[in-house]
Amino acid sequence: MPDAPAPFEGLGVFYLGKEVVPASGAPEPSPGKSLGAPVLYDSTDLTTHAFIVGMTGSGKTGLGVGLIEEAALDGIPVIAIDPKGDLGNLTLTFPDLSPESFRPWIDEGEATREGVTPEALAEQKAGLWRSGLEAWGQNAGRVARLQDAADVTIYTPGSDAGVQVSVLGSLDPPPPEARSGEASVERVDATVGGLLTLLGVEADAMSSPEHVFLAKVIGDAWAAGTALTLADLIGALQSPPFEAIGVMAVDDFFPARSRTALAMKLNGLLASPGFAAWAQGEPLDADRLFYGASGKPQVSVMSIAHLGDEERMFFVTRLLGEVLAWMRRQPGTGSLRAILYMDEIFGYLPPTANPASKQLLLTLLKQARAFGLGIVLATQNPVDMDYKALSNCGTWFVGRLQTERDKDRLLDGLEGAASGGFNRAEVDALLSGIGKRRFLLHNVHESAPVVMETRWVLNYLAGPLTRTQIGTLMAEQKEGRKEEGASGGMAAAAPEAAPVASPHPQAPSAPEASGASGPPSVDVPQVYLAGSAPDEYVPMLLARAEIPFERKSLDIEHTERVTLLTEIAGGEPQWNAAEMLTERPATQSAPEAGAAFAALPEGVDASGFARWEKSLKKWLQQERPLTVYTSKSLKASSRPGEDERAFRIRLQTIAHEARDEQKAALRKKYQSKLDALEKRMRSAQDAIDREQSQASQRKTDTFVRIGTTLLGAFLGNRSARSTMSAVGVTARSAGRMSKEKADVARAEQKHADLQNDYAELETQLQREMDGIDLSLDPTTEALDTTEVTATQTSMHVAEMALAWAPYRRDADGRRVRA
Repeated sequence: MPDAPAPFEGLGVFYLGKEVVPASGAPEPSPGKSLGAPVLYDSTDLTTHAFIVGMTGSGKTGLGVGLIEEAALDGIPVIAIDPKGDLGNLTLTFPDLSPESFRPWIDEGEATREGVTPEALAEQKAGLWRSGLEAWGQNAGRVARLQDAADVTIYTPGSDAGVQVSVLGSLDPPPPEARSGEASVERVDATVGGLLTLLGVEADAMSSPEHVFLAKVIGDAWAAGTALTLADLIGALQSPPFEAIGVMAVDDFFPARSRTALAMKLNGLLASPGFAAWAQGEPLDADRLFYGASGKPQVSVMSIAHLGDEERMFFVTRLLGEVLAWMRRQPGTGSLRAILYMDEIFGYLPPTANPASKQLLLTLLKQARAFGLGIVLATQNPVDMDYKALSNCGTWFVGRLQTERDKDRLLDGLEGAASGGFNRAEVDALLSGIGKRRFLLHNVHESAPVVMETRWVLNYLAGPLTRTQIGTLMAEQKEGRKEEGASGGMAAAAPEAAPVASPHPQAPSAPEASGASGPPSVDVPQVYLAGSAPDEYVPMLLARAEIPFERKSLDIEHTERVTLLTEIAGGEPQWNAAEMLTERPATQSAPEAGAAFAALPEGVDASGFARWEKSLKKWLQQERPLTVYTSKSLKASSRPGEDERAFRIRLQTIAHEARDEQKAALRKKYQSKLDALEKRMRSAQDAIDREQSQASQRKTDTFVRIGTTLLGAFLGNRSARSTMSAVGVTARSAGRMSKEKADVARAEQKHADLQNDYAELETQLQREMDGIDLSLDPTTEALDTTEVTATQTSMHVAEMALAWAPYRRDADGRRVRA
């Protein structure tokens, strides 16, 4: 059987299932396999978020897995929070559909209960999946496309079963652009709230001394670009780095005794045997969870079934904070850029309580649409979710509920959340008796709700995975990550960042200290780099330059500012070995007393500086060109400072936006014609109803006349002449009845012709939709690379100075930066 959804692949529609056609005369869908048209959900509708609710056994997990599969096929990355262990099944993708592929994931207990061998059960499962896919118009080719579309990784925070993720190893500062304003406050509050939850401390972000104190410590450090550890937080509690919080002294706001108690809890966490598992692994970085090293979309399953309640809340809060920070760094878009899926919302967004996760989720639901981030929340019980949050969900998937009371509560919530046009009685009737794998789909972007049956999923649903099974599935990935880490590949996987100065760079090969108690007299600018109790100062060269790049054909007009610190050897600055700094290093007005000064290298004079300025410009022109990547197919170029990975990620958004614009233009082109046909079809239906009514009335009149005529003739109470006249009238009435029937037939034929015209127009629209060029994959497209160089005459050296770098001797007599 051909792969039915194939014409829709890549068109920004998710094939979720098929409409359930009600049985004739039945008020709700019949339990049989009476299925209609495919349910094709427009991906852009998911930017207004979705809510899935259904009791255990309703098919909720299958719907969620199918939705994530469709996102992966469409090149949409997904972070899926998995509290139950079911979403790890997204890794069980078997394109060959062979029993051998299914065998390792067969439940041997099930085989025993069925009275068959595990091998026989594997063969049954493989056959079941082949027939299930075929029944839903899918095939092994679609499974293979899914496997190629996105890499699936299972992360296990706090455990080494899957890929580890470091949550407590360090509290790294956000990027410079996110270190102030609302985004910074949200991220700090999320970090502190999650940490206090892990410690079992109930704290309010606005008034709790524990929260406010830690938030200030972390906020101040991050604003300065400084990373922290738990040990740093313990030290801050013991010796606060500030004297007041607001207008109150620290000891009055948060007494030393209370600070010590909190420090003891943090120390207990730091000393616990399980701490290492929280501190090891990849950094918790939403960008790396959404996209791989090359920019390829990822499906990252965050498995937390093995964690306790406090640990789950801690991790989810940290993750939500990272996703929120990532979201705020993205440019706006009307297309779906990424999905955050949560398989069980119970306890994280309750109607009354305010856990640390609640405000983050509310913020995401309110603001994520503008950035193309779709939020999908699933739960078993409708009362698990705050209905104020539900008002921000434009799509509701409602499955079988446990009780009538649950249904009534859900209807109350949906009715309150709906902006208008919600027919409670209709939805109530549709929900009554809804079966397994069937859901009421209410989409505010569509005219009416439908009942759908979910399609057969492409992945094998083996049930919740154990940690041992997760370890088996992720063994190869974990080994690959170790090799990448050893070779520096993991660093390359992260978004390219500006290089920063090492806190302890290798000491320059400068002459030994001359023993001089002060700097030598020289006619060049001199600065003293800040340091703590140095033994000696070593001469280096500090240079700051501005490099203007311009290329009109690429729309490039950009000035790059660089700061370098390098040693001087053989009378020349060692530009190739220079430290590239993000900003000018801190300096002080005078050297530290008692420190010696190393001898000056040769060439440190005014003429040398003039020569070195020219050599710096030449080196910058040769070694620091601006690399620009260009996509011919999408007619887009990378921005200054945007590496290839970041550009490929942006290309995916550009491609989705272009596709969605073409779809919208085609719909607009055809909409007036479709609307006109719908109007004519309504008129034709009205004509059918009118003709049928007239025909029915004529039929009744004719039968009455026939009966009256026959009765009169039988009783003999009429003359022969009047009887013949009545017979004639009756005959003419019967003729008119026949004409009315013909009128009905003509009206019905006209309506049928209009329906055919409408179907042909929709087919034509779909053909044009299929004609949209979707062959290009932005993650693998060959990009053109152009190096834009700046002219030396346009460069400006803003500063060149002799920089005295502070060093001290360690226990082994080696120089280290002070």
